Amino acid sequence: MQRGAGICAGTERKLEPGEEYIAVLVDKGDHFERQDYSLDYWEQKRPEVFSFWKTRIPEPNQKKKLFVDDGVLVNFFERLADETEPLKVNFRFVLALILMRKKLLKYVDSRRDNGQEIWRMRLGKEDDVHEVVNPHLTDEQIQEVSGELSAILQGEL
Repeated sequence: MQRGAGICAGTERKLEPGEEYIAVLVDKGDHFERQDYSLDYWEQKRPEVFSFWKTRIPEPNQKKKLFVDDGVLVNFFERLADETEPLKVNFRFVLALILMRKKLLKYVDSRRDNGQEIWRMRLGKEDDVHEVVNPHLTDEQIQEVSGELSAILQGEL
């Protein structure tokens, strides 16, 4: 996975420091591709994407923002609910761990289905139960997926 390139994917114009833009994830089947769009291009063309969020190109000496806001994380988590591709299942599991750490997602219980461990969880005070497949990642795999998520979701370049 790559970070945003600082270039509008629609016009190939370089995005300037301080400029707001739309960062997107495009579903390529077995992976996600990160693309960035200027606000003008986004408002006119609005390409079809899996997920998107508004952010800003940092000023040259600006302190790095570590991650996108909680709403983007929750949206990405929910959008991955029906995915079966192993990479996407892993992303959803690591997002669940992140959301649990942020106390946005609460573990309810677990069940087994066809040899898979499935965690049942609730977002905040919602009544809806979200099921998350536990792919039994090693600590190293969790770090790797976290790094990939960070690279594509990071609010700036």
